[in-house]
Amino acid sequence: MSEKQIWSISELAEELGTTKRSIRFYEEKGLLTPRRSGGEHRLFDKRDRTRLKLILRGKRFGLTLDEIYDILGVASTDMDESGQIKKALGYLEKALADLAERKKDIEAMQRDLLQYVGGMKTRLAQLEKSGGGNAY
Repeated sequence: MSEKQIWSISELAEELGTTKRSIRFYEEKGLLTPRRSGGEHRLFDKRDRTRLKLILRGKRFGLTLDEIYDILGVASTDMDESGQIKKALGYLEKALADLAERKKDIEAMQRDLLQYVGGMKTRLAQLEKSGGGNAY
């Protein structure tokens, strides 16, 4: 049994959990270059499928389309695998640093919010104990 070699846009969208519109957009941006059938239907090969998987993974990791474009070597057709890996490492290390910074910000916000909620609960308990509550 031979492994599938050609996919339609619908098959790729369903398999990879994306939309046909997104795939068309990536094609418009030059990230994918499917062949066309006689009826002008897009035909995606293994290379296109692999590239789409890399695009979707890059988006999930917070990379921009320009960064993904750069990693895939579209702008520089002579980039080898080593060059792609070096570019990817640079962008991914930056994404990791950005995530670490955002994590610190979220943790600080969570501490502040917990403190604020705790203060509100304490005040509410005081009001309910004293029978008050109508400050207006």
